[in-house]
Order: sequence, then C-alpha cells, then structure tokens
Amino acid sequence: MNTARHHSALLALAGTALALSLTACQEGSGVDSSSAATPAATVASSSKGAGATAATGADASDAAGSAGSTGSKGSAGSKGSTGSAGSAGSAGGNSGQAAASTPVCTARDIRVTAAAQDGTPTTHIVLTAKNTTGHSCRLTGFPHVQFLESHKQDVPAVAKSRPAAPVVLAAGAPAYALVKLSDGGVDEDNEPVSAFSVTLEGDDSTVIAVTAPGGEGIAVDPAKALTGYWTPELRNGADDF
Repeated sequence: MNTARHHSALLALAGTALALSLTACQEGSGVDSSSAATPAATVASSSKGAGATAATGADASDAAGSAGSTGSKGSAGSKGSTGSAGSAGSAGGNSGQAAASTPVCTARDIRVTAAAQDGTPTTHIVLTAKNTTGHSCRLTGFPHVQFLESHKQDVPAVAKSRPAAPVVLAAGAPAYALVKLSDGGVDEDNEPVSAFSVTLEGDDSTVIAVTAPGGEGIAVDPAKALTGYWTPELRNGADDF
C-alpha cells in the first residue's frame, strides 16, 4: 500500500512539472510574435509616405509644364499688317497735282459781287467770285478785304473755314466767301460803307472794287470784321462765325 501511494505521488509530481513546462513555452512564443510584427508595420508606414511625396512631385511638374504652354498667344501681333491702308492717300495726291497744274485765278478772270445775308440788322455779307473766262482757274486762300480808307489792314481770315481741297473753278463756276461786318449791336463803332476793295492771292497788285449791297450801304465795325476762305459752297458750321 505504501508502495502504491509512493508511485501515485511521483506521477502527480511529474504531471505538474510537465504542465509548468508547457505554460512557459506558450508565454515565450507570444512575446516573439508581437515583437516581430512591429518592424513590418513600420516599413508599411514608411513606404506609404514615400508614395505620397512622389505623387506630389509629379503633380507639381505637370502644373509647371502646362503653365509654360500659354506663351503661344504672342502670335496675335500679326494684326499690324492693316497699316497698308495708308496707300489710299495716293488718290488725294493725284487730285492735288491736277489742281496745282491749273493756273491761279487773277482779277481779269473773275467777277466779284456782294450780297447781304438774310436778317436785320445785316451782320454778314456773302462774296461771290465767278469765273468769267472759257478755261478753269484755281482760286486760292481767302479774299483780302479792306472796307475803309482809314483802316488799311486786311480783314482777318477764319482758319476753320479753310477748305480741305484746292478750289478749282471751271468756266462759269462760282466760289463763295462769308464776310462778317459786325455783331449787330447798337453800341458798336460802326461806320457806313458803300464800296470796298478786294484783292486775290496770287494777284495782290490788282484791286477789285466791290459795291456794297443795299441802297444805303452797310455798317462795318473794323474791330469785329472777319472773312472766310473761298469755298465751292457755303457750309454750315465751318462758315458760321
């Protein structure tokens, strides 16, 4: 009986030792598996960060390349070729050359008359120069008018009435010039004029005597008198002064 109990006790001790050994082995293997997983997670995180950096660099290079392509818009400067329209001026040059070859009108070529403009008092008259020859002549500048013997200066000309092209009078054709006498005020220093003198540019040595319109003549204020240029017709605006 003692022998059987002794044998049972030995078996119990051996089983306890075996259980302790197995428990120790299981605990050691758990520590190794957790420590091995840690480097794998670190490598995965690092590789993800590198990928993001590479993608960002590619996007930047693509954006820079596309921005540089906009420089091609400079080709719009080719519109400057429209400057060739300036050649149209040659037509005006031919007209000017033809007019320049026409002889200048002299006092023997034309007859000058004066008429009062509508309205009272008479503040303006219109001079008409008619070509009385059988050929064309060129009437230049403006009429050089002197109203009074006491005032030897020519009446000043109004620059805005100058025509754009030379005035060429065909045979029998007229030209006109508007002349201002006064402002029409009762307090002006007006003087009566029954006749006055006109000379032409290009023939200023010959005086043309012109009879004033109206039976009683005209009233002239020498300080206010003005004349326009010779034109083929009177024009609103340019000949209003």
